[in-house]
Amino acid sequence: MTDSTQELPQPDPQPQEGAASELRFRNSIPDWTIRAIICLIFLYFGTSKFKNDAKATWVVFFEQVGLGQWLRYLTGALETVGAFMVLVSGTVEIGLAMIMIVTLGATVISVSLMHDAPGAFVPFALFCGMIAFWLHRRRV
Repeated sequence: MTDSTQELPQPDPQPQEGAASELRFRNSIPDWTIRAIICLIFLYFGTSKFKNDAKATWVVFFEQVGLGQWLRYLTGALETVGAFMVLVSGTVEIGLAMIMIVTLGATVISVSLMHDAPGAFVPFALFCGMIAFWLHRRRV
């Protein structure tokens, strides 16, 4: 007696349209657009912290914080380096982490030391947006 049951080839499962579009997010046009916007925002804020005019906004702000001007230079350097790292495919997450630490610090300083809760809105909003972007990139 011969075994008449044969193994039939199974068709490859077709990915759903939603799942396929999620898997293509990294290095896609929307991904690069968001990364470019983040880079431009933090290049602007980071490089503006290097102005040495005594009446410059950041010089006055960090003087009011009272931790010294070294913090202004450190913040500017972290934002500038992080902005460039967001553009390099292999260092996106590291760049986002650097920038998120700076924005979280700005939020905490604005609320606790400066007692300016409305002034903490922009850094907190940027922080939340970058967390959402980071989590979306890690999910796909």
